[in-house]
Amino acid sequence: MSSTSTPARAETGFASAFAALCLGAVAMGISPIFVRFASASMGGAPADVGPFASAFWRVFLCLPLLYAWMRIEERKAPADAPRVPFSKATVLAGLVFTGDLLVWHLAILKTTVANATFFATMAPLVVVLVVWLVLRQKVSRGTFIGLALCLLGGTALIGESMQAHPARLTGDLYGLATAVFFGLYFIVASRARKTAGAARVTFEASLITSALLLLVALIFESRVMPQTWQGAAALFAMSYVSHAGGQGLLSIALGSLPPVFSSLVIFLEAIAAAVFGWIILGEPLTLIQSLGGALILLGIWVARPEP
Repeated sequence: MSSTSTPARAETGFASAFAALCLGAVAMGISPIFVRFASASMGGAPADVGPFASAFWRVFLCLPLLYAWMRIEERKAPADAPRVPFSKATVLAGLVFTGDLLVWHLAILKTTVANATFFATMAPLVVVLVVWLVLRQKVSRGTFIGLALCLLGGTALIGESMQAHPARLTGDLYGLATAVFFGLYFIVASRARKTAGAARVTFEASLITSALLLLVALIFESRVMPQTWQGAAALFAMSYVSHAGGQGLLSIALGSLPPVFSSLVIFLEAIAAAVFGWIILGEPLTLIQSLGGALILLGIWVARPEP
């Protein structure tokens, strides 16, 4: 009885963590739309808030929800469950995520959404290289094959929409910096999950990030408060959907799944962005883009860890 129940429990745990990761990727995939509504100028009107302010509100607004989640999670957890407050890994996760949001919001505004998304999807490459070359951990052949398929699929999915232009070079570089910061976030958040639950890691890292982003916004921007109800609604949606939902589900998944594989699943962001554009904005999906999405799904399947 026990010989069959243990693999069954492992398979169930993998399935639930994988589902959380997929949902988190979709939630984060819609964030560029919210950023544009909250930060970009519309019809010649001034921007509702600047990029740093929008990044601050994205994290700050959902802190009460994240705190409540942490209290509920720890109340239900066993007495011996790890709950180290503000561990070194959690603090580092907050610092790295601050850098990620700063350059990501700048990338969205200084280049096309397609360009920003394409360069940001290089995060799994950063994770694999750091784990393999810096941390000296073994990376399976399936992971390398899955990464290659995902990169090829991401290029096919977003490459047609990319626009190479010297004026967008700065934004493209911000997109590459986003990949570096987000890749590092996977690694440090995974380590933080060894000493605390998903809710605590998400809340404490978000608390650090929001404090730093507020400081940056106050120094570099003249407008921090949203000026219209549309801008405020976009900020609330981005905070509760893309941050609380996306980052919270990612933290849950990182408690069970390795960061290398988890980073590959984030390629689903690109698929989600294309599907949202097709359903909501009526943007066409070409055959090449569809094949790119299929390659991403194949790459994730090839790189899946054994449950």
